[in-house]
Amino acid sequence: MASPLSRTLHLASVFICLIVIASFTVFAVNQTSSASAHQQEVLNDEVAKPSTAAISGANARSTPSHESAVHEAIDEASKAFTSPFDGITAGWSSEWLIRSANLGLALIVYGFGLGYLARFIRVRL
Repeated sequence: MASPLSRTLHLASVFICLIVIASFTVFAVNQTSSASAHQQEVLNDEVAKPSTAAISGANARSTPSHESAVHEAIDEASKAFTSPFDGITAGWSSEWLIRSANLGLALIVYGFGLGYLARFIRVRL
């Protein structure tokens, strides 16, 4: 029978991994959909008015996105779990690279690390 500590660590591992994966998925979906919309806008503007395409593209990027409360909660939780890795990704310019590295490190540390610790405790106790 698994000890309560082992089960708690396993559930924490799964919960943290799901949150980090959900945050990355929402980020990726938002980035790809906004990129697609931006590209369509640029192409439409180039056909209609080539001189204003750069201006409208800059305006589209500066528009703040409105996030739902669930999305904000997932992002905040993900930031809390990935904040120990900020020293590694400090100074990186690409948001995709930072988010991907945070996802990978979180899966290694929390998924593999906590999962291994939970299995180790279950075997030892």
